[in-house]
Amino acid sequence: MRPYGAGAAAILMSVSLVGCGLSDAAGGEDRTITMIVTESAPFQEPTELVKEQLEEDGWTLETTYVTDIIQPNQVVEQGEYDVNFFQHFAYLRQFNEDNGTDVVPTFSVFYAPSGVYSLEHDSVDDLPDGAEIALPVDTANNGRGLKMLAEAGLLEIDESKEITELSQSDITENPRNFSFTEVDQQSLAQTLPDVDAAFVFSRLVAEAGHDVDDTALLVEDGEEYETPYTVVVAAQPGFEETEKAEVLQEAYHSEEVQQWFEDYLGGIKEHSDEFTTENIETIWGEFAG
Repeated sequence: MRPYGAGAAAILMSVSLVGCGLSDAAGGEDRTITMIVTESAPFQEPTELVKEQLEEDGWTLETTYVTDIIQPNQVVEQGEYDVNFFQHFAYLRQFNEDNGTDVVPTFSVFYAPSGVYSLEHDSVDDLPDGAEIALPVDTANNGRGLKMLAEAGLLEIDESKEITELSQSDITENPRNFSFTEVDQQSLAQTLPDVDAAFVFSRLVAEAGHDVDDTALLVEDGEEYETPYTVVVAAQPGFEETEKAEVLQEAYHSEEVQQWFEDYLGGIKEHSDEFTTENIETIWGEFAG
């Protein structure tokens, strides 16, 4: 997910107009939901299914698809959109801490296991001394690869740090002298031909035309990974108590959307209805602290 560049002004103008419309709507009569979404298949295609379901029930879901990971939280914080759909728990917490925002999860949609992948080596044991390994540059994802390498016995890290806070500065022993290159998360799959290994979202490996199973050296597994990296629909506090939230959740948790995830790239992403408007406040409170 990269910053916009040239299209930013036009989209921001669109956002502002939508925001004005929202402020004029009467609460009980408003059956329009505005959403800003990542322009990527696992976000966009289920959202189009949701849009069709809501339309059948007399609701309108207005969507704007973007390719950056900054604006979606900003415009929800400012009240210009009802919700966004692009991020996991860990990124949302880090964004709020870094920017002083108060955007909260409303319900979960999917969990996407990620891993350390290589086009050059068949196992982590084959990684040479001095191997170059690519990692995501953003704080929320930076430590995921380091954690897996440590669990495989290839690094030692500060075990007191949560996975969402780990970084290269928390490496205490690096006996194989691995070097780490930090890259925009959406560009990690493109680095695979040029490095010994990379931490990459499994979807990006598949979309780059590589076999996920054949290229995987390590894959995330366990609750320690699952909760922080479950992707959610997020909004301003209190939205989870609204009818809009309920109808959105019902659609995203529908059998049709669940089936879409089962069919997408062989079920590479796991549909999640674990976190709901009923329990999300407690779960988020424990996670965000």
